[in-house]
Amino acid sequence: MTPRAAAGQDPERDGRPDRRRPRAGTPATRRPVARGGAPRAGQVPPGLDRAAGYAWRLLLVGGTVYAVLSLLGRLVLPVIAVFVALVITAVLRPITDLISRWMPRGPAVAVTMLGSILLLAGVLALIGENVAGEWKELGDEFRGGVDRIEQWLKGAPFHIKPETVSDLQSKIGSFLSEHRSTLVSRAVSEASRVVEIVTGGALALFCSIFFIHSGESMWRWGERQLPLTARDTWDHAGRAAWRTFAGYTRGIMIVAASNAALVGIALALLGVPLALPLTVLEFFATLVPLIGSPVAMAIAAVVALAAKGPVTALIVLALIVVIGQIEGHLLHPLVMSWAVRLHPVAVALSVIAGGILAGVIGAVVAVPVVSVIWAVICELRLRREDARAPSSVP
Repeated sequence: MTPRAAAGQDPERDGRPDRRRPRAGTPATRRPVARGGAPRAGQVPPGLDRAAGYAWRLLLVGGTVYAVLSLLGRLVLPVIAVFVALVITAVLRPITDLISRWMPRGPAVAVTMLGSILLLAGVLALIGENVAGEWKELGDEFRGGVDRIEQWLKGAPFHIKPETVSDLQSKIGSFLSEHRSTLVSRAVSEASRVVEIVTGGALALFCSIFFIHSGESMWRWGERQLPLTARDTWDHAGRAAWRTFAGYTRGIMIVAASNAALVGIALALLGVPLALPLTVLEFFATLVPLIGSPVAMAIAAVVALAAKGPVTALIVLALIVVIGQIEGHLLHPLVMSWAVRLHPVAVALSVIAGGILAGVIGAVVAVPVVSVIWAVICELRLRREDARAPSSVP
């Protein structure tokens, strides 16, 4: 036997093409594979193909988010009413749970809601009485304060010419006289929103009563409308979202009350007029993280400047730094860290983005919305990791 025959080759077919069929399971022809990962002619590079896949998915998600936001933008009144109802529920539900130990759930909800309404009405009445009692004296102080500000600007270190100050006053007066009709019509048009505010408040109060009374049963009813395979995931995600939202709401209320108490005590000791309304303004301004409290304190500084002079105003401005340090390094770590786990940069960007997209309302709701989304993502990620982890068998 020749070496070619021993190697399995037919000597009679030597020099002719082998037309035998390929063996089963082997390709008829082998395509050359380019070395170094270089694509063949007409083939999309793997990196570009992967990037294109992510791109169209991101475009789809972005389009969906835009559609949802556009829909919510057309339903501002019910959306804000439900958000306020959730805030009321987060604040008042623990009180209702405590009262329901001694009476049925329905009367406990009624007692909590009526007590809260009476408390809010009492605070508003006290503010109105305070402003009415100080109005005449406040007008005299402001007129004298404006004169002091003018003298202060004319002296060191500004040395503004008297003609500049008088010219500025005349320009402001002429602007108001020329645009008086526009300002009045705008005020009337804005006053029409009072009806919307009252309607939204009534809707929020109506929803909050049912959320406090039977929120758990409403959530279980919603779960029963989902497929069986999705109920457990939705239950964990929803409960994580509510824990975060309720914790944030209660925490920000505690922080706002603490800031307002500090501001009220400081303004009262300095003798700044309208200390109570400014204190309430500080409370509501603190609901906008990072920027709300400095804005309210700046308004208090302007009042102090007009009523008490530049020294008192500088002291009030110094309070912005002091209260900011107390809020950032003491109150937030102690009160908010267990509920909201967001970096301060993320909080700042959320507030600014919310303010750009939806004004003051967007700035208020931005941080709780981002916190809830992040809490749900973390909860679902933890569940996936637990599902992938091998179970330990003793």
